[in-house]
Amino acid sequence: MSEPARFLASFAQALAGMALYADGHPARERAIDVAYEELRGLQQDSAQPLFTFLGDEVVFGQQPLREMKAWDWGTRLANAGIQRLEFQTAVSRDDFEEFLEEVLARLTLSMIDTSEARQMRHSSIRFGSVGLRGDTAESREAEPLPTATLSFSLGEEADTLRWLQAEVRERGTVPLVEAEAIVRSLSVAMHGGSQVMLPLLQLKEFDQYTTTHSMNVAVLSMALAEYMGLAPSDVRSFGIAGLLHDVGKVRIPIEVLTKPGKLTPEERVLMNQHPADGARIILETDQPLDLAAIVAYEHHIMLNGGGYPTLRFARDCHHASKLVHVCDVFDALRTRRPYREAWPLEKVLTYLQELAGAEFAPDLVQVFTRMMRESESRVAVLHDTAEPVPAAPEAGSPGTA
Repeated sequence: MSEPARFLASFAQALAGMALYADGHPARERAIDVAYEELRGLQQDSAQPLFTFLGDEVVFGQQPLREMKAWDWGTRLANAGIQRLEFQTAVSRDDFEEFLEEVLARLTLSMIDTSEARQMRHSSIRFGSVGLRGDTAESREAEPLPTATLSFSLGEEADTLRWLQAEVRERGTVPLVEAEAIVRSLSVAMHGGSQVMLPLLQLKEFDQYTTTHSMNVAVLSMALAEYMGLAPSDVRSFGIAGLLHDVGKVRIPIEVLTKPGKLTPEERVLMNQHPADGARIILETDQPLDLAAIVAYEHHIMLNGGGYPTLRFARDCHHASKLVHVCDVFDALRTRRPYREAWPLEKVLTYLQELAGAEFAPDLVQVFTRMMRESESRVAVLHDTAEPVPAAPEAGSPGTA
């Protein structure tokens, strides 16, 4: 078991011991001592350990702790308003015990001291909850937790996705472990501060469009699913579906994908095959990816039955496909392409609203529009290997293949 996992296990044992034994009981003190010593040992390698509890995932820094997947205490802590937990360099034994008492009070719904003296007292432990609905972090210091996304380049994640796409091209199946790791990292970047951020990549080279676009659609899909109140497991599934929605494009020649002019009829036929190709690739993967396969197949089908592939019999598409479709078109129009510049935010939102009821589900457009307007100040536009850059300028006409 890794050091972070050992600390969390002892942390949970200390809370359990405190719930069972009264102040001063040897068993209670011993459990606290063990957890405190594990923390001190952990800080020898990581001076300011940071834990994030997201659904059934536990993340240390930016790395998921696989041995703590579906850790029951992680869910309990998140439900008690502790989704992020950060320890500063100088944590005293008294501070640690007092923090454990407050955590236990939250877990047992006991009365919590919220007096001004307690709120403002300096502490070396900070914790809080994050959310898209404007939740504020409750911190044991007056200042909020730092926002990780502003200095987060997502370069490693972009490189991993390019590797994944190459594997799909060569082997014909999706490496699910790497896809899940990318989505976890995107989720950590989104939840890096007291409010959810939208870390969106800006295109640097046109031949990297599919990589950049896929990561952005994953972020937007997770953000919208979370904003709508979906369960964490569903949010993550929508993120995987968003990441893989264009995986069928690995079978399209790069010169067609990046062509600056209008596609020939033959090239358009080839382009329109990517939803079906993507669904086949995902279904051939020996992993539980049914939702991602459905979304890959349906994400270009319009609400009125138009789009592609053409359905033999009219039917309703999956809710996830409709959601990803909105996010897909939004990011495509917000991105500079070989044949046009990027559209500004309000122009894209107006376009979505004008086609609500025909191409897009009206309820999703309404919620997405509200989310993007509320989150405009929390969009961090990044290069995949550099610092944040300004948003793209105004532009021309749609192109969302």
